[in-house]
Amino acid sequence: MAFSFFGLALFLVLTLDSDYASSSVYAATSEGVEITYGSVIKLMHEKTKFRLHSHDVPYGSGSGQQSVTGFPNVDDANSYWIVRPEPDTSVKLGDSIKTGTIIRLQHLKTRKWLHSHLHASPISGNLEVSCFGDDGNSDTGDYWRVEIEGGGKTWRQDQRIRLLHVDTNGFLHSHNKKYSRIAGGQQEVCGVREKRADNVWLAAEGIYLPTTESKATM
Repeated sequence: MAFSFFGLALFLVLTLDSDYASSSVYAATSEGVEITYGSVIKLMHEKTKFRLHSHDVPYGSGSGQQSVTGFPNVDDANSYWIVRPEPDTSVKLGDSIKTGTIIRLQHLKTRKWLHSHLHASPISGNLEVSCFGDDGNSDTGDYWRVEIEGGGKTWRQDQRIRLLHVDTNGFLHSHNKKYSRIAGGQQEVCGVREKRADNVWLAAEGIYLPTTESKATM
């Protein structure tokens, strides 16, 4: 069953980092909301409108790691990702994210990191995108650089972005080629090294922490 916005906010306060307990969380209900560290979001593939998704099902080829797909339905709890910084940085929950910043995306339910490497993706043979690691286990294969399309400098909900994988130089990508068996009806997510119209994503549903500046004036 999908989390309601209220249920997800309560889940964050009760079960995630203790810093959430002293942070205001709110559902994104309009365009222009900033995406900040610690926010829990869904990423929508602009061209197909599918959400970036993962579940505890391994690939049957390639790395054998936890699979990542595009999911057609909006109401699904396996499509939530926590926006995290690189390890050993000084950023805080609620800090804004500028274009060119390296982030990590942690799958909310399984705690694994959005990951890529040189294994071939199952359908198209591009770069495989998987989920790997856990809370205490992350490496540079989990690093993604935020590239905001247009003139924006700070990541907001209404801005089109690309996510460039640091190790492979591949853009997070999807298309309308779908799986027929274990993840039937879900589409392939992979990495490609060319900048294309179908590797653009938008922040969609989620629980967004207010910016650090906003919290300072509350």
